[in-house]
Amino acid sequence: MSVIAIPNILKNKLGEEATDALVVVLEKIEHEFKDSIVENVEIRFEKRLAEECAKLRTEMNGLRVEMHALRADIIRWMFLFWIGQLASIIAVFSFFFKH
Repeated sequence: MSVIAIPNILKNKLGEEATDALVVVLEKIEHEFKDSIVENVEIRFEKRLAEECAKLRTEMNGLRVEMHALRADIIRWMFLFWIGQLASIIAVFSFFFKH
């Protein structure tokens, strides 16, 4: 908590009791103002965090789609490779069994 310095001229005009009351009121206002600022910052942070989470989820869904497409391509190439392997094995066996 910060210390509020009241000028002497104001202390003399208001008196000791009124000056103390003024300090209490000013400290209360300062505290409420800080609480309000913190609350506003928290709200903005939560909103921004929610937006960033939504963006991240969108990007993750895009990656899932890309991974699915890549998986399909890999499976297709695997089958082509296996067919090529099978054809070459059949050719080798047929060559050996004919001779």
